Amino acid sequence: MASNLIVARGGVQHVPPISLAFWRWAIVFLILILLNYKSILKNFKYLKKEYKKLFFLGSMGCGVCGAFPFLAGQTTTVTNMGIIYTSSPIFIILISAFFFKEKLSKIQLLGLAFCFLGVISIIIKGDINLLIGLEFTIGDLWMLGAAIGWALYAVFLLNWKSKFSLFSRFTIIAFFGALSLLPFSLIENIFIQQVVFNEKFYFWSIFAAISPGIIAFSLYAQTQKYLGASITGFTLYLFTVYGAFYGIFLFGEELQSYHYYGALLVFLGMFFVRKTIKKIN
Repeated sequence: MASNLIVARGGVQHVPPISLAFWRWAIVFLILILLNYKSILKNFKYLKKEYKKLFFLGSMGCGVCGAFPFLAGQTTTVTNMGIIYTSSPIFIILISAFFFKEKLSKIQLLGLAFCFLGVISIIIKGDINLLIGLEFTIGDLWMLGAAIGWALYAVFLLNWKSKFSLFSRFTIIAFFGALSLLPFSLIENIFIQQVVFNEKFYFWSIFAAISPGIIAFSLYAQTQKYLGASITGFTLYLFTVYGAFYGIFLFGEELQSYHYYGALLVFLGMFFVRKTIKKIN
């Protein structure tokens, strides 16, 4: 999932943000439908009962979480985006508790605190003055919307049962996600910026579809089946740690001491959470 940072940094320089999100999920759908059309057709009768829920999941997980981060990157900093996105596990916990009465133990909450502190220490580079001096823009609101959208997607994906298999369901979600983005992509092309179908467009669209798209979403959904929404949400704290490695290897950024301290806190938090997970046979 952290590879989406590569798209946010590199892809939006060549493809308009909403259009990039639309084509990303359109490509995901085209790839998955070739592999899952038989299963979908076999269970097509269930679509009438589930299509509203599947459209909601698509509009949140693919629409909101697909376009909002790219829009945010135009008017806010990576620092602000990182801080705000790490609020998503908090929203996952709150939504799970409010709608589905899911609870966390004290040691899991302790793990949550360690993870959050670790991410913050990386983002502010170990300097509390950077946190105090942050200024927020419209891009921060876009990122807050993305964090809430992901939380809604994650919680309801787990708790809304489906007659479709994991990949068949994901295929339909991708379709509805692209559908929810289509009108906004058309508006962007007509009034703001047109898509140029060149090599860079195909590269970024396909990369976004496969790595932070098919691979990341599939693994996240599979993990939720075993760990639940709240505990799986903790993995989002690794987003910043892995993002730092992408920055080092792909964009020439240097590893600093605060990266070590922050990563240590994150993994310590994950350790506390892991200690409370019961093995499922």
